[in-house]
Amino acid sequence: MQVSLENTGKLERKLTVKFPAEQFESKVRQRITELGRSVRLKGFRPGKIPVKVIEQRFGEQVRGEALSDLIGSTFREAVQQQNLQPVANPNIDTDGKPQDGEIAYTATFEVMPELPTVEVGILKIDRPKAEVGETDIDQMIETLRVQRRTFQKTDRAAADGDMVIVDYSAQADGFRHPAEGRERAATVLGGNTALATFDGALKGRKAGEDLAFAAEFPPTFPIPHLAAKQGQVELRIGEVQEPHTPDVDATFIRNFGIDDGTLETFRKEVRANLERELENALRARLRNEVGSKLAATYADVDVPKALERAEAESIVRTALPNLSGEQAIPPAALEAAQPIAHQRVIAGLLLRQIAQGNNLRVDNRKVTERIAKIASTYEEPEQVVELYRGNPQMMDNVRTAVLEDQVSEWVADHADTTDVNLSFDEVMHPQNTAN
Repeated sequence: MQVSLENTGKLERKLTVKFPAEQFESKVRQRITELGRSVRLKGFRPGKIPVKVIEQRFGEQVRGEALSDLIGSTFREAVQQQNLQPVANPNIDTDGKPQDGEIAYTATFEVMPELPTVEVGILKIDRPKAEVGETDIDQMIETLRVQRRTFQKTDRAAADGDMVIVDYSAQADGFRHPAEGRERAATVLGGNTALATFDGALKGRKAGEDLAFAAEFPPTFPIPHLAAKQGQVELRIGEVQEPHTPDVDATFIRNFGIDDGTLETFRKEVRANLERELENALRARLRNEVGSKLAATYADVDVPKALERAEAESIVRTALPNLSGEQAIPPAALEAAQPIAHQRVIAGLLLRQIAQGNNLRVDNRKVTERIAKIASTYEEPEQVVELYRGNPQMMDNVRTAVLEDQVSEWVADHADTTDVNLSFDEVMHPQNTAN
């Protein structure tokens, strides 16, 4: 095997690999022989199919598989020989045809960047601290009451908290929704629903009234052709319904699986759930704090494009859960996610280096605890635990998350760290408390 290496960028490499054509032909013959013993074809006894028949039926497939296997094995050997560390699968270019007794291909890929030695002591880290208080439990119970409210028809004018059912049409820039007639929809006034842009016009109005008004459709408006545009709305109010929120009685409490129906047990259960959510949020916040400080301090680290794009795609798909795996990601969304992806990749590379340099290994006890806590939120936790144990990818995801948290804690313990006391709401809803 002959190997030549070319640097085509800061991190991009091109390997040209040549291996003997006879090595390929030998592998093809071996596979043809194996197929002759195992394949079943009508009109032939098992193991008695002529080689020519096998070649006619499966020759193209066999040659493709043999070439793919040889490229894979020789590429792995070549990168080890050249002491390279690819960050993703290579792009392979070859015609697969022998020339001068050899088959050649080129593999283009990115390698891991050279990383600086991280001086953890110079990082200024804010480590968030928070606890669940009785007021937080009160607020959560109130939220649960609101989530289980019912609505009943009323003849009065619509007010905040009411559900208003409308038949509407909207248009902007020559586009009309629906194309003909009107569409029925419902909105809860003051509830930040999809039709919240209608709230101002609906307040103080009664069933049966017809309205026409200008509207500024927000970017989140559910009709893409109207989102972020100025337009006109025409509607008729079909019904106004007022909310009825349930009392926190035994019946209400038992709906949450609290068999004894007592407020004391209910509050204990709510506290346990809030503490679990808070623990997860504090871990994520510290991880983000450490990652952002690492990325800012070592901003000149070269970032592999493949890793950056994969991270940007992950960010967008998380933000747009309705985007199926088959759908292409909008280029504008990828571009918007790129700066965050860039920082996350730097942080991930440096966290891994810190773990390796300080012999930090995943704590299997914490992995078990993490899975148990995840499983505890389901009705049959034992089955969830078994699901994780039987799925290597799910286990790897948990192990990776636990190790990242361990490294983040280690960095915070060795950095210039200040504990910052926050309320439960400040941790869980930072967008509501930001200055």
